Amino acid sequence: MIVPPKLKPGDEIRVIAPAKSFKPSFTAKKKKLAEKRLAELGLKISYGKYLHEANEFETATIEHRIEDLHDAFADKNVKAILTVLGGTTSNQLLRYIDYKLIKNNPKILCGLSDITSLANALNTKSGLVTYSGPHFTVFGLPKQVEYTTDYFKKCFFDDDVIDIKPSK
Repeated sequence: MIVPPKLKPGDEIRVIAPAKSFKPSFTAKKKKLAEKRLAELGLKISYGKYLHEANEFETATIEHRIEDLHDAFADKNVKAILTVLGGTTSNQLLRYIDYKLIKNNPKILCGLSDITSLANALNTKSGLVTYSGPHFTVFGLPKQVEYTTDYFKKCFFDDDVIDIKPSK
């Protein structure tokens, strides 16, 4: 198993959409809030090229989603990858992934829902430990994000054992 390195303040994270693209309902105000919350953790944010491309399934083409995924793993400045949303289409990418690229450039991949098929494939085919956790859009929710942010920080920045307690 390949455990990706922990994050440090100043690290860059890349936001990509391997399933659903940015939705129109995710407003500029929510995006700014997500960026602000992640910046407060000391993170720099970059975005995949095809984040907003959307076809009738609210997703970019397979080729563009693969390009964004590969670019994120190949970019030495990127230390973690957050997905925008889940959806129903990340399984379309599995046969096109360069698993050797992933194995040779381990970094945190965090998402949930439909991203599970992608995460499981990366783990199985490259040995990379992946994480079921918040999408980028979660950080843009107007309230009740403190618990998620706290555990995001504990999981991805700290080396300590995490004692998970229920949210109040």
